[in-house]
Amino acid sequence: MVAADIRRQRVSRMPGFRHWQWHMDEIYVRANEEMVHLWRVVDHEGEVLESYVTRARDKAAALRFMKKALKRHGSPEAIVTDGLRSYKAAMDELADAHKQQNGRHANNRAENSHLPVRRRERAMLRFR
Repeated sequence: MVAADIRRQRVSRMPGFRHWQWHMDEIYVRANEEMVHLWRVVDHEGEVLESYVTRARDKAAALRFMKKALKRHGSPEAIVTDGLRSYKAAMDELADAHKQQNGRHANNRAENSHLPVRRRERAMLRFR
């Protein structure tokens, strides 16, 4: 059984549980001696649902990432993002703009999910 199947079964068993919320964010990381953008979706429980690596940080990259996440995990009730305009442009094209929420500290769950990646990056800098 795949993780997506387990998640689908968990959602189907809880019909009254309607506040599924995603937190989307991207960070700039080094992979194979090249700086790339790591896009991530974290659910309201703190589990990383999806990760995607791109060179660009524009509407096309955000749209590809969102389509991939929506196809695999279904549509959430709300999507919390930071102030990046690429999210709004991509969500307008997907007709999910009414689900977007952003605020000063609203996306802290996604930011905290980046900490292990940053810690690993710092450790790799020490060994040359």
